[in-house]
Amino acid sequence: MSTQMAAARRGVVTEEMRQVARDEDVSADWLVSKMASGAIIIPANNARPQKSQVHRVGIGRGLKTKVNVNIGTSTLNVDLPGEIAKARVAVKYHADTIMDLSDGGDVKGIRRRLLQEAPITFGTVPIYEAYNYGVEEHKNPLNLTEDDYLDAFENNAKDGVDYTTVHCGITKDIAKRILKVRRHGGVVSKGGTITAAWMLKHDKENPYYAHYDYLVEIAKKYDVTFSLGDALRPGSILDSHDELQVQEMINISRLTRRAHEQDVQVMVEGPGHVPLNEVAANVRLAKSLIGDVPYYVLGPLVTDVASGHDHIASAIGAAVSASEGVDLLCYLTPSEHLALPNEEEVKAGLIAYRIAAHAGDLVKLREKAIKWDAAMTEARRTLDWERQIALSIDPEEAARIHGRTGQHPGNNVPCTMCGGACVYMMLPQQKKYGDGGDSGDGSRAGGPAKPEVRNAAAATTLSL
Repeated sequence: MSTQMAAARRGVVTEEMRQVARDEDVSADWLVSKMASGAIIIPANNARPQKSQVHRVGIGRGLKTKVNVNIGTSTLNVDLPGEIAKARVAVKYHADTIMDLSDGGDVKGIRRRLLQEAPITFGTVPIYEAYNYGVEEHKNPLNLTEDDYLDAFENNAKDGVDYTTVHCGITKDIAKRILKVRRHGGVVSKGGTITAAWMLKHDKENPYYAHYDYLVEIAKKYDVTFSLGDALRPGSILDSHDELQVQEMINISRLTRRAHEQDVQVMVEGPGHVPLNEVAANVRLAKSLIGDVPYYVLGPLVTDVASGHDHIASAIGAAVSASEGVDLLCYLTPSEHLALPNEEEVKAGLIAYRIAAHAGDLVKLREKAIKWDAAMTEARRTLDWERQIALSIDPEEAARIHGRTGQHPGNNVPCTMCGGACVYMMLPQQKKYGDGGDSGDGSRAGGPAKPEVRNAAAATTLSL
């Protein structure tokens, strides 16, 4: 079967492309040209169960910044009902993609169930399945064979996973440098550490690098998108942009071109911990190396001391990186570095990152993104509380806070913050700018026409 990239290069507009063009308010011809070059991807495995019910998203240049949610079991916590609940939270609060990072329990069964529960773009990390197999079958993950690595990738592809993180850029030569290059935080990628330890034990090349052409063949068959993993991302802001991180990205840039030659879609993963003054530089460096392909970043965290609040520390970096051109943000939760997240923490991380994504879009897609803020401004100015709540990124929380005094006075009245000193009560003429004056931003007074609100009765978010 053809990949989305192959179709685009033939000038064929797929149903997935039509959906993304509608969602993003772009022309199909424009989208096809970007996909043909690799600047935009639509991860869409052709073996995905119930694929007609899956909402696809486009990721890349000129499109809204997307947000990914990570869930999944660990070797110390295997709770499938709990992971299902997290998947439902991710869908409810409008995650664009979801990744199952399970490495404990029946990882194949967990993956297949979560694929059913989350009808959105779905990703995995195949080496976690290989690790799990090594523990269960070999009693030691470092006793894995090269075939175990490759089988795990193929199993994920066959199950319908839309994109996979594959740690192809870390080679045996780089692994040997790990203990020679001083790193304050060490190597913090689980997949990267497993692979490095395996290479050093067996004195063999990384199976995902040595057999990359085989991975490309499988990916092309199922139209699996590569998310080329950052095995050597910094785990401390003290390690940002060291030689290990940069050398891996150089390798990944070459692997990206090899995948594109076979019409396989690619995005590239970026760093974890980067000080604030280096966030923009990281995006520019990455784009200079990998070219105009989607860039997918974890955070980045701009400080290492925010335990319990790492969703905030990382959302700061995420907003800056999105404004600089990052295409997909991988969220963090308040439990990062501390524990497996619960449902509430999944929601908190997702909401923080949706805010960061929109903040970035206000810079790089201002004319489109600003419509949401303009609508909220009008609702606030006119004391339209119902619309303010409906337009909020988290309508449930906005409604809870606004109504917690037990009073629901309706529209055209102040909230308890200012009470009678409300600026729109003290100077009520401000509420009537729509009578013909200039709003000051070049548009006619009164703001734009009211945008569509998705499920407004249930107070969910604006569809933009």
